[in-house]
Amino acid sequence: MNILTVPFSVALDTPTRRSVATDPYASVAQTDALLRSGAVYRRERIQAADMITTDEAADLAGATRVTINAWIKAGRCIGVSHLRRGFKLPRWQFEPFVFPHLQPLSQALGTTDGWPLLAFLESPHPALDGQTPRVALEQGVDAQRVLGLATAEGH
Repeated sequence: MNILTVPFSVALDTPTRRSVATDPYASVAQTDALLRSGAVYRRERIQAADMITTDEAADLAGATRVTINAWIKAGRCIGVSHLRRGFKLPRWQFEPFVFPHLQPLSQALGTTDGWPLLAFLESPHPALDGQTPRVALEQGVDAQRVLGLATAEGH
């Protein structure tokens, strides 16, 4: 899916040695730092104001918590694993400009895991003039264009 294309030295703000042949693999320290930063991001994202519980999502969607959990499992909505029990969901996904496109996007990306779905929808994309797919959908960009980008990324 997403491939880290930024050199580790840039991503981790460490100097590089250009005169020495570089190892194509990350060191243990670089890997640990990258994993820690990912864990911090996930924790902060789960705690963001736009994230709701499955019970809140059920109220918002006029469904039951069991239905919301089934939708998450099927890729019909985005649920990210909460450190405790259950899932947290971005509230904005239930808006009519996004919700109908979630399952086709999930299928195109080849995953029902909420983190890659969330990352795809919230990451700026050059083919969308730097907009995120979510913002592009909000602004009326043809959903087939966004779906095409997901299909390309999923392969």
